[in-house]
Amino acid sequence: MKVLLVNGSPNVNGCTYTALSAVEEALQAQGIETELFHIGKKPISGCLACHSCLKTGKCVIDDIVNDFSQKVLQADGFIFGSPVHYASAAGMLSSFMDRLFYSNITTGAFAFKPAAAVVSARRAGTTATFDQINKYFTISNMPVVSSRYWNMVHGTNAEEVKQDVEGMQIMRILGNNMAWLLKSIEAGKAAGVPQPERERIIYTNFIR
Repeated sequence: MKVLLVNGSPNVNGCTYTALSAVEEALQAQGIETELFHIGKKPISGCLACHSCLKTGKCVIDDIVNDFSQKVLQADGFIFGSPVHYASAAGMLSSFMDRLFYSNITTGAFAFKPAAAVVSARRAGTTATFDQINKYFTISNMPVVSSRYWNMVHGTNAEEVKQDVEGMQIMRILGNNMAWLLKSIEAGKAAGVPQPERERIIYTNFIR
């Protein structure tokens, strides 16, 4: 079993990384393989709404998004982490996730794989960002993993985040809960419990 942890901060070893590392450590202690993926500082385009991916299962912009999509196929769970920028997720992570999830609508690569959001902030905007990221999971047939409180840490740098003892505990519990759910899913498969059937998507709007 493998979990991909995505660092959506431009800072490779900052607050978001510190929170994700605590989750990763808990996962590894439970025997779960992990990979920490940093989206980096190179610009990431937003979705062009060309819909090519609905036919190919691949974004027409061939960059880090398509690279990560290949990793998705081999992963069993996901943690997406972001700093708070103006009470929302970091812009590049939003672009990354928009294209990543939309280009995988037809592939179903995320379906039934547990996921969680992790948010870091100096002070506020955490719950709005947490809600924003979770929406990607709830539109993709993904179980959402929780902790004992909302998955957030506070601090202006990595050292301050480590002093947020409640936040770091929340990260550890999140890792343990993710590991438990992954093992439960694996046990269910071994017992012959089938996944829910993926129905054909029905699209409607508010005028018909």
